[in-house]
Amino acid sequence: MSPAEVGWRTRDQVLHKAWSARQVKRWQEGAVPPGMAQDRRLAVALPAGARDLVPVAARKELLAVADRLMDGQWEVLGVHRDDLVAPDWFYDPVTGKRAPADQYAFSINHRSEEQTGNIKLVWEISRLHHLTLLASAWFVSRDDRYADRVADQLRSWWRSNPFLSGVHWTSGIEVGIRLISLAWIRRLLDDWTPVSELFERNDLALAQIRWHQQFLAAFRSRGSSANNHVIAEAAGLLVASCAFGWFAESAKWRLDAARLLERELLANTFSSGVNRELASEYQYFVAELALVAAIEAQSAGCPLSEAAWQRLVATVDSGVAMADETGRAPRQGDGDEGRVLVLDAPAANGVPSMVALAAATLGPLDWWPPVVADVRSSITGSFVGALPGGVRATAGRPEQRPWRFADAGMTILRTAEDDSPEIWCRCDGGPHGFLSIAAHAHADALSVEVRYGGVDVLADPGTYCYHGEPEWRSYFRSTIAHNTVEIGGQSQSREGGPFLWVRHADARELDVRDVGDAVEWTAEHGGYASLRPPANHRRCVRLDRAARGIDIVDEIDGGQHEIRLAFHFGPQIEVELFRHNAMLSWSGELAPGSARIDLPESLDWNLHKGEEDQILGWYSEGLGRRVPAFSLVGTGVSAADIPLCTRLQFVDTTKARSSGGGLVAVSWLTADAVWHSTR
Repeated sequence: MSPAEVGWRTRDQVLHKAWSARQVKRWQEGAVPPGMAQDRRLAVALPAGARDLVPVAARKELLAVADRLMDGQWEVLGVHRDDLVAPDWFYDPVTGKRAPADQYAFSINHRSEEQTGNIKLVWEISRLHHLTLLASAWFVSRDDRYADRVADQLRSWWRSNPFLSGVHWTSGIEVGIRLISLAWIRRLLDDWTPVSELFERNDLALAQIRWHQQFLAAFRSRGSSANNHVIAEAAGLLVASCAFGWFAESAKWRLDAARLLERELLANTFSSGVNRELASEYQYFVAELALVAAIEAQSAGCPLSEAAWQRLVATVDSGVAMADETGRAPRQGDGDEGRVLVLDAPAANGVPSMVALAAATLGPLDWWPPVVADVRSSITGSFVGALPGGVRATAGRPEQRPWRFADAGMTILRTAEDDSPEIWCRCDGGPHGFLSIAAHAHADALSVEVRYGGVDVLADPGTYCYHGEPEWRSYFRSTIAHNTVEIGGQSQSREGGPFLWVRHADARELDVRDVGDAVEWTAEHGGYASLRPPANHRRCVRLDRAARGIDIVDEIDGGQHEIRLAFHFGPQIEVELFRHNAMLSWSGELAPGSARIDLPESLDWNLHKGEEDQILGWYSEGLGRRVPAFSLVGTGVSAADIPLCTRLQFVDTTKARSSGGGLVAVSWLTADAVWHSTR
């Protein structure tokens, strides 16, 4: 850490101790928060007619999920909950533990599963996304059951979480997201008669809204921790100070939050729009945070600066450009399914909803995929459309879909738009992660991720966990868990903790070229420079569009070292190994197909699946979930004059059969078989 960061952290520790005197252990009825305006109203309400813009199908789906939620049914990070009628705000249903509720917040170690249970599962409910969904259901239906439940649970949360008491006051990102939820709950319920009694005339609500903003004004993520957390903190404070401008400090909070958001959005984002954490899910999360905050700031007459707005738009455009033909984002780095404003039934793939939101509030580009409006995009679009100036125009947006993001070292190779199913390949040739700790990075330099019609063929493993299972956390971040080369029995970057890297294997792209029928990418990294002798890894990936195949060539310079070359497959892929080649097949409605992978003959190849003694062969769809999946691992010794050549050849049997010609039958012959076809 830099001397400045040491100073900031010392200052925060002093403040933590000093603020223990401000802890509220029990709310005293009749206590009136100081420094409030007499005229307390929501700053900007939704325009008349907004409800009528919600598509019928989206409304129906929303109400179906809301009714299940009214019965207590809700899914949280892959865990089914049936206790949401009257939730215990501190309970972790996986470990059965209950996080501290009365203890001074800054004395709680929220990363200790022994002390708090799985903190992500505890925190997630208190982001109040299930209540924004119920408020959205009331908005489209005017069924008071939904609003009554929202009011009951808000009062419960407010009473159970007085200022600085318990685990829900330990993290600024949680405070910021909760404020956004509160602002939109109030906005969605604006026409509900008792809403003023719930918010403006409720001293406990006023105290909570003030406490949340005081917390964010005093404490923020700094230095090596100033990643998506600080964006959430700034966004939450900006939204609340605009929507609830009822306090003496509101104008200052608004100005400070806007400046912080603008500065950190620029710091957290490459000029191409790619998020510097190089963790794909967090790019969409940051984009949503900044977009929701920018909308609120515009409604309050204090729009973000042009530089910040352009960077926000670039974040959205690059996020849309990187997605595959089914609208799925890359799976690079960590991901925890973070959402900001939940007004629809949550989907496993949040990208289409993000695209719809951006289209309604920024305007889509010609190369964007078709947009399907949902509840959130319809409501926010009407909100923005009713503001002075409406949708804010931005110059300089890309006229065609970008595929290379040089500053981030990310390149997307793909077949032509009219050649379906799409072959999509993400190549990783950039920095390891953001700032010195690179908290959400994986040791994945030069890894590739390949999809066929949206199906994971060569798959990134995902994240699986953050806390409580250190050996699994390490595996899913390791080099051997990714489609790249491990040298010397160690990861290319060295971890110092679950959110800390002490050595970074930054990669660099050497050459990228598109020649029409093929596109080629070459990069290298020196993450093994500490070996004796030092080793350098160079990789070339070539997508042959005409032949619909991918060639991967790895070169290891620097003497002889033990190496492992890994290829990991999605859970839909069946793999049959024949010495130095393997047959891949997958079924399903999305894009059934098959492929052959020819492997370097200088390595000994073995097939793995779902192994736990030495963890290998796993795929995580989302936080808290893992399933066995095939992995091919080749072991051997590096030699500078012997490149490792791999060929992945897709066989589009469905396409060929539907065309009435070409390939009629595909078969395997011997262990060193070749494809053959009959016509």
